[in-house]
Amino acid sequence: MLDISKDIQSLSDFKRRTSEFLEQMRGSGHPLVLTVNGRAELVVQDAASYQRLLDRVDTAEALEGIKRGRADVEAGRVTPLREFEREFRKKRGLPSRPR
Repeated sequence: MLDISKDIQSLSDFKRRTSEFLEQMRGSGHPLVLTVNGRAELVVQDAASYQRLLDRVDTAEALEGIKRGRADVEAGRVTPLREFEREFRKKRGLPSRPR
């Protein structure tokens, strides 16, 4: 969770106190929102927290794909493997596979 009293800083302050803010981010796991002329411009995050974020996005995308696949199965939007393989080979000019 972002703490607006600590996690929103000016870019100028970040430049002056970079090592202090890096330590803060490592300790809290929170990103810093950096402002220019009072407006949010950048978000800075430590590498470990960023990797965790990427991992969560990958997991969320995988779960969404699984949900869509299950919905397709439940709705009958499926193709039997043999039919798919036959069409796949035909479209790509591949020989039929011996049975």
